[in-house]
Formats: sequence, structure tokens, C-alpha cells
Amino acid sequence: MTPMQPGSDRSVPAPARPGGRAELLPRVLSAVVMGAAALATAVLGGPLFDLFWWLAAVAVLWEWHGLAGLSRRNPLVLLGGAALAAAALLAGRAEPGHALVALALGAGVTALLAEPGRRGIAAGGPLYAGVLALALPLLRHSQEDGFAAVAWLFAVVWGTDTMAFFGGRAIGGPKLAPRLSPSKTWSGFLVGVACGGLLGLLVAPRTGGLAWLLAAGFVGGALAQAGDLFESTLKRRFGVKDAGSLIPGHGGVMDRLDGFIAAAVFAAAVGLWRFGPDGAGAGLLKW
Repeated sequence: MTPMQPGSDRSVPAPARPGGRAELLPRVLSAVVMGAAALATAVLGGPLFDLFWWLAAVAVLWEWHGLAGLSRRNPLVLLGGAALAAAALLAGRAEPGHALVALALGAGVTALLAEPGRRGIAAGGPLYAGVLALALPLLRHSQEDGFAAVAWLFAVVWGTDTMAFFGGRAIGGPKLAPRLSPSKTWSGFLVGVACGGLLGLLVAPRTGGLAWLLAAGFVGGALAQAGDLFESTLKRRFGVKDAGSLIPGHGGVMDRLDGFIAAAVFAAAVGLWRFGPDGAGAGLLKW
């Protein structure tokens, strides 16, 4: 977690990170390594996939505590990690309702044990990180199109994030949310969402209803951008530049997965609504 300079005015946007090859190279290398690991576990599936996303969720929870000024050396982190493990296990068994109960219990007990005045933000940690532990196993372990659903989610979010970065730099123009993220532009947002939706369409199985699937990709991409801005709001509130420093070029795990978390909520919700817990993957892709 990188704090702002002492005495800085939080109402003034933090300066954008310097551009150029020095910034781009570690960003690209980190993205390639993380992407390869995520894809490999998605292909393999099973407990290894669940473990990968549980670890990612624990990392996000750890960074949430640091960002919010909560102690990382107390039972709250262990309690949250246990709730995340239970959620991942239950979601993988197509029991999202029980997984939500596990996360809610973890959040509730965390709130009770937290310091007065910080109970709300403390409870938010397991719920926010819990999206990774719940949504990804639920989609991957779907009886049909489990891997395809995860691949679609990867394509939409990564396509949106990557092309928003390059599109915004190439085109420029009006800022999307200058107080929250000075480097984001409307051009980057539109290019990113369009490319993310199209890339999702390319990797999804051809099952008909392509217009609906493309629309779902656009919504997922827009939510990914909104998730990025949500985390920017949190960082501005608590006066930090990055949620962590684990990933070169990106900051922390939370900095890298903020948009992914928002899009994953949408993907899992659509799949559940349409085909239920056992068919969430197919429910997301078959229109």
C-alpha cells in the first residue's frame, strides 16, 4: 500500500503515473505471468482452480485491511480467510446460497470484532473478496460450459482493460472521472468496452443468441471499468495510491482484480438467474 504524501489534499486527483516504456514493460510482463497462471488453472479446473482463486481472495482481503487502516495481525484476517475457504468449497459444489451465508457470517462476526467506527469497512472485506471465492468456482464447476464461461469472463475483462489502456493513450480526449482516475478517458472506456465485448464473443461457443452475448460482454466490460473506479474511490477515501505493491506495474492484487470482481458478480448472477447453480456457465453463454 502506497500512501499519499503527508499533508496532501485528497480533493485533488493524484498525479497519473508516468508513461513510457519504463512503466509499460513491467505492467505487460506481470499481466502475462498472471494471465498464464489463471488460464492454466482454469484449464485444469478442480481443486487447483479453487485454491488459486481462494489465494487471490485472501490477498484481496489482506490488502483491504491495509487500505482501510485495519490491523492485519488479528483474528479478523484469519476469520475472513476461513469464510472465503468455506465459500469457495460450497460454490464449487453448486451451493451458492450456502456460500453466501458463509460470507455473510464471516462479515458479520468481523464487524462485531472490529473497532467501533470501522465495523462497516471491516465487514466489507470478506464480502468484496468473497466474490472471487464464490463466483469463479461456481462458473468453472458448472455441469456445462464451465471452462468456456471462465474464458469468456477473462476475455471480456482483459480485453476491456488492455484496450481501454491503449485506446485512451492513442485517442485521448475528455476524462472519464478526473477526480478518481486522472488517466481514464471516455475514448478509452468506449474502445475498451467494445473490444472486450467482441473478444468475449470470439472465445465463446457458437450457440446462437450472439446479439445477447455481445450485449452481455458490453455490460461486463462497463462493469469492469466501474469496478476500477470503485476501488479508486476507496483509495482516495483512505488516502493511498495503491492497495499494495505485490505486482510490478499494477500495485496490489486488488488493483489488478478490481474490475474483474465487478464483472464476475455480473457473470455469476446472470448464469444463476438463467440456468441455476448447476448450469451457471451455460446460463451465461447460451442465449
